[in-house]
Amino acid sequence: MKFLLPLLIATLLLSPFSISESHAMEKPLEGQVIIIAHRGASGERPEHTLGSYSLAIAQGADYIEPDLVLTKDGVLVARHENEISETTDVADKAEFADRKMTKTIDGQKMTGWFTEDFTLAELKTLRAKERLPQLRSANMAFDGQFDIPTFDEILALAKAQSAATGRTIGIYPETKHPSYFTAIGLPHEAPLLAALTKYGHVEKSAPVFIQSFEVENLKALRPKTKLRLIQLMAETGSPPDRSDVTYAQMASAEGLKIVATYADGIGPNKAMVIPRTLLGNLGDPTTLVADAHKVGLAVHPWTFRRENYFLPLAQKSGVDPRGVGDLNAEIKAYLATGVDGIFSDNVTEAIAARE
Repeated sequence: MKFLLPLLIATLLLSPFSISESHAMEKPLEGQVIIIAHRGASGERPEHTLGSYSLAIAQGADYIEPDLVLTKDGVLVARHENEISETTDVADKAEFADRKMTKTIDGQKMTGWFTEDFTLAELKTLRAKERLPQLRSANMAFDGQFDIPTFDEILALAKAQSAATGRTIGIYPETKHPSYFTAIGLPHEAPLLAALTKYGHVEKSAPVFIQSFEVENLKALRPKTKLRLIQLMAETGSPPDRSDVTYAQMASAEGLKIVATYADGIGPNKAMVIPRTLLGNLGDPTTLVADAHKVGLAVHPWTFRRENYFLPLAQKSGVDPRGVGDLNAEIKAYLATGVDGIFSDNVTEAIAARE
């Protein structure tokens, strides 16, 4: 990223207003590193189910993370993608066979069944299944036990469990493919903010972060809400709605100044914080965390998982990709860089590393 041109970045991303001095110098708001349950306790239950979120809360997660897509009748539901054949039993439902189709989502052709072609009532007849059965065969014991939850149901769960446990359970929703959904007449913003307002989440101090890989979605939300916004970043490529700028440019020192005009933090791929060497071990940290903190942005990298398949070479326990390696050591290396939170499929291990 050292070769990037600051002027180009400013031209591509700069909003009509400049960074306010007070916003730029704010420190991240959380007092300790927050543990964000990535799609719930998705290392141990089928992701984006009330069972997964409930287990994550029981394990001590600070925030639970629903990826939000919309139904045909405009209801926000939690799925990793709007294409649902990998995470539900929709392919087994003869009554929905004619709903299978091919679409282009964010420039990628996808074939399957899509939430926007189903009403909420129809989606509620489906049952969730494990998305990574080759790595998490134990989770398949829970296939068929949970339906697709609405955002309202997840907010209600967090509220109820906050009261029951005496600790605040935060919500960390991601708007999935927002420009695509806007283009088909199903924008996220209004139902998202209405649901959060219903549960009293309106101030910057609320236990909520709204995240997106897109840029214009966050910029549109900025004047409409005081809630904290997070710009997600992938290791390569560009935001789906901004092919004119790369995530690498956005993550440069100059690019982060632009991000700070509309967001409160970043959610980078963890390799942007500590890259891996050619051998697959953890290398030296980049300056991303320090650069982000200089302009008042919190840093919440993703995603920490305990299976060998996902771990650096030195943290693997063997050659079996399903084996459990030393996630604790990997997380501790990232905590040492000063990150403000982490996304993990494995809440218990993440909390142990933090403690």
